[in-house]
Parts: sequence; C-alpha cells; structure tokens
Amino acid sequence: MYRKPALLLAAVATFLATLPVHAQFKTGYDDLGDSETVAALKRHVATVSSAMMEGRKAGSEGEKMTAEYLTEVLKGYGVDVISGESGDPFGIRQENGDTLTTRNVCAFIHGGDKTLRDRYIVIGARMDNLGTSSMTVDGREVERIYYGANGNASGTAMLLELARMLQTNRVLLRRSVLLVGFGASKESFAGSWYFLNRSFSDVSNIDAMINLDMLGTGTDGFYAYTASNADMNALVESVSNELQPIRPGLITQAPYPSDHIAFYDKGIPSVFFTTGRYAAHDTERDTQSIIDYETMEKELEYIYSYSVALINGPKPIFNPSEIVNKLTGGVSGVVPYYDCDVKPSFLGSDDPKVFLQKWVYSYMKYPQEAINQGIQGRVLVDFVIDEEGKVRDVKVLKGADPLLDEEAVRIISGSPKWKPGKVLGKKVSSEMSLYIEFRLEKKGTKSFGLKKY
Repeated sequence: MYRKPALLLAAVATFLATLPVHAQFKTGYDDLGDSETVAALKRHVATVSSAMMEGRKAGSEGEKMTAEYLTEVLKGYGVDVISGESGDPFGIRQENGDTLTTRNVCAFIHGGDKTLRDRYIVIGARMDNLGTSSMTVDGREVERIYYGANGNASGTAMLLELARMLQTNRVLLRRSVLLVGFGASKESFAGSWYFLNRSFSDVSNIDAMINLDMLGTGTDGFYAYTASNADMNALVESVSNELQPIRPGLITQAPYPSDHIAFYDKGIPSVFFTTGRYAAHDTERDTQSIIDYETMEKELEYIYSYSVALINGPKPIFNPSEIVNKLTGGVSGVVPYYDCDVKPSFLGSDDPKVFLQKWVYSYMKYPQEAINQGIQGRVLVDFVIDEEGKVRDVKVLKGADPLLDEEAVRIISGSPKWKPGKVLGKKVSSEMSLYIEFRLEKKGTKSFGLKKY
C-alpha cells in the first residue's frame, strides 16, 4: 500500500525496531562511538537494505519506497528535489507486453558562478537490486531476499551524505549539481538511459558524471575507473596528492558494469567510484554485516574533495583527438598508455601484467650481490613503446638500490617488440610506467612479485 513520504521514515524506524536480531543488522555498544557521518551511513544502509524493501527489484513497491526515502532525506538536508514525492516514474516495456513502472529520483544544487551555473555535474547511484526469489527447502517454499547492502545501499547512502556536504558548502560551488538515484539499473541501466534521453532536456550542458556503486567493502580496496580519460585521471591523482584519509587506485577495467556506461555513450566524461568485487555480490548474504562504515566515511571525504574539484575546475575533455592535441601537441608526440584508443599490446594482450609475467619475471636475473646483501624492493620504471613497437627511453623514476635499478632497466630495454598503440587509427609512441618487484623469501632464495601498476 502507498505510504506518504512524510510517514516513511517513521514507518521504517518502527519496522526495524520490531525485527529480531539478525546478521543483517549490527547491534551493540560499538555504535556509541560512531561519528555523525557513520551513524547516518548506517541508518541509510539499514533502511534501504531492510527486509521491508524486499530487495528493491525494479518496478517493485520496495524500489518505490526507496525512492520515497531518498526524496525525504534529501529534502531534510535542504536539497531541492525536482522529481515527485515518489520519484520521476517511467515505463519499461517487457517481453510479455506488460509495462514495468520504475522511477528515478532527481535533486538539484544551484551553482554560484554566473558563467558556469548553467553547466552541470551529475552524481548518481543506482537504487534497485535483484528483489526476491523462492526455493524449496525440506519440502517447503522459502523466500530469499537479496538485501543489496553493498549493492547498492552503500552507494545510495554515499549519495545522500555527499548531497548533505555539498548543500552545506554550496557557496563554494561554481557549477550546478544534479543528484540522481537511478531506478532499474539492473534492467540494462534503464534509469540512466531514461534520464539522458527522455527526462533531462539539457544533456549538452552536462560536463561530467560521478557514479557511486558498491562502496561498502573498503578493506578490500577503493578504486576509480575513468575509461582512461586523461583529465579525469589527472584529477584523481591531484586530489590524491592532497591530505586525504584514503586514496583510490586507478584501474583500467571496471569491476562491474554500471550507470556510467550510459554517460560514456553520450560522450560525457565519467568516473566510477567503487570498492570492487566482493564474494556476497548478488546473493542473500549481501547484508549490513559485510559493510565497513569507517572506511566508507573516509571514501566519502575523498569523493567530496573530488566532487568539489570537478564542479569548480575546467571542463574535462572527452574526444580522444582533443586529448592528444592538448597533451602532446598532435599525434606525433608521445601519448600516455591510458589515452591510446588502441593500447599497445605484448603477445596479444594490452594488459601490462602479461608483459610482467611473460617477459620481465620470466627472464629477469636477481643480482647475486643483492641476494648476498639481502637487498629487495620495488623499482618504478618508465619507458616508451615507439610507433614500430620498439621499447626505448627506459629510465628509473623511483629506485630501490643501484643493483636492482640496473637489472630492471636491463630487462625492460631487452623487451621484444610490442604492437604499438593507436590514436584515431594512427600508430603512436606511447609511454607507460611499471613497478618491478624484487623480493627475497628466504636466505639464499629469490622471488619476483607482481604488483599493481
């Protein structure tokens, strides 16, 4: 039955209070030491991933109640919600001819710069999950709920608290901000597609997008994926160089497909913040018990800093030819590895780990003198793969010891030919940097490690 949004928070609170103790909900005196932000994140995740929401399947009452919850919280934070009390509904035609009604939630923070306030940064998170399923156990039917605490109650919680922080500091913002809870993301990203193609009429003025999806398992890592966009990558690095409680690792492949894909299709630079793959993904075990709220708070601080820098900074460039001209003065220059349309490849793979495995760690020699002295460490090596696929200009950016540095340069310099990278169909010289690890396991033995690059 439909509940008015004004009553939703009370209804959810009453419901949670009547539940028996379950692994889904954390209880105990540990909560007494929570910061206000952690307490808010816990409240949002507990509500959105509660059994009451029944897994928030697209088109379900649970998804609708989630939209109402987001609307109520955003309004409580003073943010201007521009969708209705139950979101902005739209229909999806199903194979059987029926129409599934789902919805987005859209809110707005007005920018203060008269030259940029009509430009937008979109910050979004998906609301839906898999819903429920039935199975037979010992002859009786049992319903399973896919709570989706990390996927994606964690992202919606982050969206709400980020909205609060941006609203509080709105006088600092030059561009305007659109905050969107996407419905039916599990249905081929229907919510983000609808927003870009039907709902929002000023898409050409969107300068960039931030996607928040699965951010609750930070002990396993915190990552940023930009599809190797040079400007978005540079901003990740720039913000990381500031005093931050946590810093994301830049990755070249998204761990999961998500709503940023629809923005890429529109030529809008996007960054996908996530804590990556986790064992409980798309299972009934995805409950509050797996969420690391203290790390979420640190992630929130970083994402807030990134958001402000993006909102106030220059427009990121999407077109690859513009990136090349901006960074190198033309395709004849040296292009960063990540900015190649077709990345350079070694033995048929453009993953640098293959080069490390098949060449570097297979043929590298641990210097005997380094073994005798117990010397180990990581060497950061930079090199260029030219238009013919030859490796040149090998240099050490961060050394460990002269013995190890020399061997690292030797093995990289002796690399067989690569297949060169391309930009706009033209072969280019590309530059990349790799960490090479020298590790001694026991006295008199050696090991080479494989690290993130």
